[in-house]
Amino acid sequence: MIKIYHVPGTRSIRVIWLCEELAVPYESVPVDFSPEYRASPEWRELNPVGKVPVMIDERPGQDGVTMFESGAMVEYVLNRYGAGRLRPSLGTPAHAMYLQWSWFAEATFARPLGEIANHRREFPGDAEIPAVIGEMKNRARACLDALEQTLADQDYLLGDAFCAADIMMGYTVLLTRLFKVLGEDHPRVQNYFSRLAERRGFQRATVDIPAGRY
Repeated sequence: MIKIYHVPGTRSIRVIWLCEELAVPYESVPVDFSPEYRASPEWRELNPVGKVPVMIDERPGQDGVTMFESGAMVEYVLNRYGAGRLRPSLGTPAHAMYLQWSWFAEATFARPLGEIANHRREFPGDAEIPAVIGEMKNRARACLDALEQTLADQDYLLGDAFCAADIMMGYTVLLTRLFKVLGEDHPRVQNYFSRLAERRGFQRATVDIPAGRY
């Protein structure tokens, strides 16, 4: 059984979504997201930087595997339980593009969105610095431009077939909606997100985000 320590709206969505797509049994474990709990020795033993998610794969008769990086969790679940599903064969050009978009979704695209969240946590309300938020939104929009171009003649990142890179990217696009960055100037991305949001796996992974928030 896989345990996924989950907070609504966080990167644990990716792992829950993947498990749903692969029909891999899992348990979603709610986490107290307060700064006090995330700084506690109990939580830092699972995630040394105090963030979410954490995944534990409990193997009967063996030591369990504990992970705290969502993209790595996605690859681990695919390796152990995917049986070749939801990603191209290793070493192929399609797999190279799969890796590119998976890493882009987190390392490049999600970074300025995360900085918006960090800034607003440190400078709440009237203390927010508009120029900082504006710069981060501009960086995220540049990523939306790249995604808009890629989706010009295809439904998903690798063409007509959904893959795990779309799970990685789908969460990041969800953030652009939560932070009001994605607008009508990116209609293909809007349509792409609508296709992703129709999937049962996405719906199960985001069921605890209030209706209408995104």
